[in-house]
Amino acid sequence: VSDFFVGLVMPFLIAQTNGCWFLGDIMCVLYSGLTCLIISASVGTMVLISVDRYVAICDPLHYSTKVTVTRVSFCISLCWSCSFLFSILLLKDNFKNPGRYNSCYGECVVVVNYTVGVVDLFLTFVGPFTVIIVMYMRVFVVAVSQARAMRSQIKTFQGSVTVRAKSSELKATKTLGGVVLTFLSCCSPFYISTVLGQSSSAGFTPTPTETWLFCLNSCLNPMIYAFCYPWFLKSAKLIVTCKILKPDSSHLRIL
Repeated sequence: VSDFFVGLVMPFLIAQTNGCWFLGDIMCVLYSGLTCLIISASVGTMVLISVDRYVAICDPLHYSTKVTVTRVSFCISLCWSCSFLFSILLLKDNFKNPGRYNSCYGECVVVVNYTVGVVDLFLTFVGPFTVIIVMYMRVFVVAVSQARAMRSQIKTFQGSVTVRAKSSELKATKTLGGVVLTFLSCCSPFYISTVLGQSSSAGFTPTPTETWLFCLNSCLNPMIYAFCYPWFLKSAKLIVTCKILKPDSSHLRIL
């Protein structure tokens, strides 16, 4: 859902970055805050998914007791709530005086304080990237060890087991590489520019290309998970076709 909303707000970036904003200064700040909220929630969701996969692979016997509907709902709500508070903190100067950084009519410029921008660097990039890489590396190691254990223990159907084991190893590798490389490639230019290109106390304004790349990460995530996990693709189809709204949707089999 968060990635879907990122896709919805991306067309407005054209108007914001090309000096063709006609919705007023207040709507400019509100839109920027909404974009920050959605992107932060998208990154937070990536972290939650990595934790979910870690528990499912590394502690499968306790997965049903650790990952419950109540806990998942709480984590998702907490993710969105923290993203909301963070977006307000990130753009607090712009909320106090909308349009203060505009040089002419029709612009939509928001400037983030350098100190807050450094905090954003660790909360939205360094922290999530570290958690994701650690979780998926652990998942990959466990998946490989499980595949090797299958090959060593099962002798009767050794040929078919070997194929499945190699397939699971390859799948784990693709998922790990796809998620991590996409996140790193799309978000690095934004934060490198923040730290190196704007190393002053005045603040920084991301360029259109950097902002587009940052949003592109959220657009590519569903594709990565859809190709790697069939249940994810089936779930997406249920949401898009609105079948999830039917009374018997909870009984549909997606696994």
